[in-house]
Amino acid sequence: MTFHVPIMASNRDEDRVLSTLIVDDSVVVRTVIERILNADQRFSVSHKTNSAEHALAYLSEHEVDLILLDIELAGQSGLMALPAILRINPRAKVVILSGNCEEGSAAAVEALALGASDILAKPGSGSFGEHFPQALIDRLSRLFNGGAAPVMRPPLRVEPEQAALPLACLGIGASTGGIHALGQLFAGLAAPLGVPILLTQHLPASFTHYFVQQLGRMTALRVKVAEQGEMLAPDIVYVAPGDANLQLRQGLHGRVSVMLNADRTPAGNLPGVDPMFASMAHVYGGGAAGVVLTGMGRDGTVGARDIVAAGGWIVVQDQPSSVVWGMPGSIAGEGLHCALLEPHAIMDFVARRGKNRN
Repeated sequence: MTFHVPIMASNRDEDRVLSTLIVDDSVVVRTVIERILNADQRFSVSHKTNSAEHALAYLSEHEVDLILLDIELAGQSGLMALPAILRINPRAKVVILSGNCEEGSAAAVEALALGASDILAKPGSGSFGEHFPQALIDRLSRLFNGGAAPVMRPPLRVEPEQAALPLACLGIGASTGGIHALGQLFAGLAAPLGVPILLTQHLPASFTHYFVQQLGRMTALRVKVAEQGEMLAPDIVYVAPGDANLQLRQGLHGRVSVMLNADRTPAGNLPGVDPMFASMAHVYGGGAAGVVLTGMGRDGTVGARDIVAAGGWIVVQDQPSSVVWGMPGSIAGEGLHCALLEPHAIMDFVARRGKNRN
């Protein structure tokens, strides 16, 4: 078996070496992945094992930065072990590397909901080609280096004359690590807000069905995929389809309906948080509010400017609880946020501020 290992430039002065635990039932796969990672000086394989039980025992005595976890293991499955792994080593990023957890599958969405940072399909042990090593390194590089943000500015202070409107619509944007963060966010919702909730999570269209099912188990609110032309109703979570932006149109008598748009954002996102926020600002003005959770890139920043300019407000997830502090960090870097919170505390803040803006 032959494969090409990408040789990456060292960046030791700027990035610390990331200690890695490999958990896979195949000795061939463990060996191949170790060679791929050790060829890049940003990674160091500190341990590898074929079982979840051995991984948990190792993590009880050692802290690592990255865990590559297979789903199908002898004894306890990787999926069953994931919550315990994160309890023992909560700062680690767990990447599911499995041939039985394809994008769009129920297992993939469940893994993300349980706290996995990302998922990457693993080729069969005899079919590692020249593309997989580079794909693995690229994926991990984005996961650890995709959250750089400007120096954070102080939270934006909303003037009293701008703060008169109660909450009319809440928009939520998320990407990498977002499914787990959404579970924490909705767990913090003590009572319905009485407004429609729009949600854009960066996921391929194949994920949408299982994502909505998983989200429906996280909250007592009704969760559905947004449909073209449907009228918004309070206390329903409208999820952007994986192949369209979730936008709004205001019709006769002020009634607001869904408008789906299949155009990618300038940054290439589809669905995008920016068009959702911009549409909310246009329709609801100062009654619009946004929440931005963990995710790579800057999606949501342009739309946050629109909401704030219209008199609305933005809450972002704090850096320590984010898998990647790209999207929330970008907004915080521009000082567009009014609060910086862990996901479980956000809904309580939204409920209080939405009722009494002053």
